[in-house]
Amino acid sequence: MALHIGDTAPDFEIDTTKGKIRFHDWIGDSWCFFFSHPADFTPVCTTEIGRTSQLAKEFEARNVKPLGLSTDTAEEHVKWIEDVNDTQSTSVDFPIVADADLRIAKMYEMIHPEESSTAAVRSVFIIDPNKKIRLMMTYPMAVGRNFDEILRAIDALQIGDANKIATPADWQKGGKVIIPPSISDEEAEKMFPQGWDELRPYLRVTQLQ
Repeated sequence: MALHIGDTAPDFEIDTTKGKIRFHDWIGDSWCFFFSHPADFTPVCTTEIGRTSQLAKEFEARNVKPLGLSTDTAEEHVKWIEDVNDTQSTSVDFPIVADADLRIAKMYEMIHPEESSTAAVRSVFIIDPNKKIRLMMTYPMAVGRNFDEILRAIDALQIGDANKIATPADWQKGGKVIIPPSISDEEAEKMFPQGWDELRPYLRVTQLQ
């Protein structure tokens, strides 16, 4: 069955580079950035694991736990991490799922046969503390992810939850936001006392205080 935004992320118990975890328990009250890789000791993956590690403080500031996945064993992951640390000038401290039998990759539909029948494409799942899938992205094997966009999307989700707003195209943290049409003007006056600009009745933008 296909996974959709708003679905509960499938739970699982699995070995990782940090020992065995049960996914939902491991997430706890945090958000999760769950992302897959085709294989260990591959060039694009090495840069992505390294970049995730370099951004550890950014993820922590957003209460987000990164969790990688590659279709190799935990022992192979540990050896690979040595290369990541050396070539990317970092120290990887987040867990990487060992999924040599493809069980989790298939559960999360990370296997795209036209790309590979044995390796996961570059999938991204942003999962909230309620264990709901809030965002999904899929990149082909040869294209590295844009981590600025991943952080931007997490910011948009979190500020949207906190303020009941939507974010416009190319929104950046601190920029104007959209008051959804589902919120009446009367409700908006209470929620956004700073006021708003009405470009159309369905398009009201405001600056959060």
